[in-house]
Amino acid sequence: MDTKARSVSVFGMGYVGSVTAACLAHKGFRVIGVDISPAKVEMIEAGRSPVVEAQLDKLVADSHQAGYLHATTDARAAVLRSEISFACVGTPSHRNGKIDIAQIEHVCREIGRGLASKDSYHTIVLRSTVLPGTTQSVVIPALEGASNKRAGADFAVCYNPEFMREGTAVSDFFEPPYTILGAESPEHLTTLREVYGWVSSQVFETSLSVAEMVKYVSNAFHALKVSFANEIGTLAKHLGVDSEAVTRIFTSDTRLNISPAYLAPGFAFGGSCLPKDLRALEHRAKELDLRLPLLESIMLSNDKHIERAADAILHTNKKKVALLGLSFKAGTDDLRESPQVRLSKRLIGEGCQVRIWDPCVSLGHLVGSNRQFIDHVIPHIGSLLSTSLAEVVESAEVVIIGTRSVEKSELIPLLRPDQIVIDLVNLEKSARLDMNTSYQGLCW
Repeated sequence: MDTKARSVSVFGMGYVGSVTAACLAHKGFRVIGVDISPAKVEMIEAGRSPVVEAQLDKLVADSHQAGYLHATTDARAAVLRSEISFACVGTPSHRNGKIDIAQIEHVCREIGRGLASKDSYHTIVLRSTVLPGTTQSVVIPALEGASNKRAGADFAVCYNPEFMREGTAVSDFFEPPYTILGAESPEHLTTLREVYGWVSSQVFETSLSVAEMVKYVSNAFHALKVSFANEIGTLAKHLGVDSEAVTRIFTSDTRLNISPAYLAPGFAFGGSCLPKDLRALEHRAKELDLRLPLLESIMLSNDKHIERAADAILHTNKKKVALLGLSFKAGTDDLRESPQVRLSKRLIGEGCQVRIWDPCVSLGHLVGSNRQFIDHVIPHIGSLLSTSLAEVVESAEVVIIGTRSVEKSELIPLLRPDQIVIDLVNLEKSARLDMNTSYQGLCW
């Protein structure tokens, strides 16, 4: 162990704090655990873990015996004796679901009072799970108020979410899926970078709010996956299908199923497969008297996304609208259950003058179920379609980008400064920046 390693204070000796303290001590840092509970402090000072967690007892015992891990109830002393402080206190829920940040406010005031007596620069790192904006609006003001010092000038504030699971927390700390370092400025991360110099996985340096949000996105997605797997397993069992075999085959696809595919914000889904198949599963579940709320909510969520797009367009208070893209996916003429078709129908119903351009869609060539869908949903679409991109864009006050088929080199010269562009497909940033107009993303 390096005796010149940085000194660290860790506030909160619960699961996250105890694991963070013991693991950093194991890596050679001089660590001071801080907690308001004398019992927890006494346990660490006796070389015992205050929480039950695999491998943690040995880490605490070994690190304490080697002189790298101690604990105290004296917050001020811990700040004065360390260069970087990790705040790992709880953020429980109120009965209405609102997050309780009382412990964060308290620990920040405690750290702030320690900073008031300190001359050297200090780094404070929040690890507790908090909603985006909390570090900026709660943590920094509390630290500044208690210390009478200024964030960025006298001390740095970072956000470093943890991704540790109870039962495997020690392994997760040493082998994280990634490490996220959030700060207002890259310079504020200098000390924290050194602390995580041993990490072999990918390290992301980003803003405070992005770092805060990623933690919630991860947890929400984990909950979503658990519920999805349980509902699929329930339906499979009632249908007499081997759910384990289904799962084994499903998860083997790492190109589409267990992958980044379909996880970028964009427009609603459509086409001849996804809506139809979801409805079929819902209907069969109802026949079996099964309530599968997650699967039932997917189409509702998709409908709400189309409504959000319509509202964004209508709130411009403009009537002349150009819709670029009508099929549900670029490079196809499939209009069945296309969200762009539904969007255009809503806009027409609200009195908008809609002109449509899609290089893959020609009314004269639509046949079969594709033609039947259009004749049923929006029969007068022929008068709205144009093969001229220039003509459609020129007549518009609002230009809706609903396809990636439109070439940047063709579109950009046609746009005017007085036009509003609403992007439904999440264009690459390079394409957005070239637009000499008002640009709005649907959910980015």
